[in-house]
Amino acid sequence: MFTGIIEAVGEVVALRGGGLVLAAGGLGSREDPVEIGESVAVNGCCLTVTEAGEGLRFDLSEETLARTSLGGLRAGSRVNLERAMRAGGRFGGHFVQGHVDATAAVVGIETRDDSTVFRFAVPGEYRRYVIDKGSVCLDGISLTAVRPEGEFEVWVIPHTLASTNLGDRRPGDRVNLEVDVLARYVERLLGPGPAGK
Repeated sequence: MFTGIIEAVGEVVALRGGGLVLAAGGLGSREDPVEIGESVAVNGCCLTVTEAGEGLRFDLSEETLARTSLGGLRAGSRVNLERAMRAGGRFGGHFVQGHVDATAAVVGIETRDDSTVFRFAVPGEYRRYVIDKGSVCLDGISLTAVRPEGEFEVWVIPHTLASTNLGDRRPGDRVNLEVDVLARYVERLLGPGPAGK
């Protein structure tokens, strides 16, 4: 479980042979190092650390590469990193599983007052989960959706822009999208079948 509060921005060293190698960007510390077997959200995708030390290595399955934007990473790409939440830890964003539903396309970026407004297009089958003032997770960042009408906006404050890789995004780029899991559970419970009766 994650919260969508980015802890560090890492950099891709290599993506080859089903493996992703990152410079960890200060994730972890001497007192609390990242360890083999630990879960880390990389651009919002929950991955298992297979090597730890100077950098981090993760294995990527075909399913992960097909469903996420990770296959498009290149050496030098910056990625958002968050370690799994500890029991009793501070909960600053929303419930994020690290299970990417789809990718969303950046369709517009503009500056309004002190915010940067990003507009995203969402695949049709996921639009019903994006509600006005509801939570979405984009590349691992817990954000608030605004005006979801086929596309939706997120208003990003300067701190978030500086502390994540969102500033690298341009129209046409794809980001990992995880819709609010609570909405999906509610839909399942209220839907047809024994649980919804």
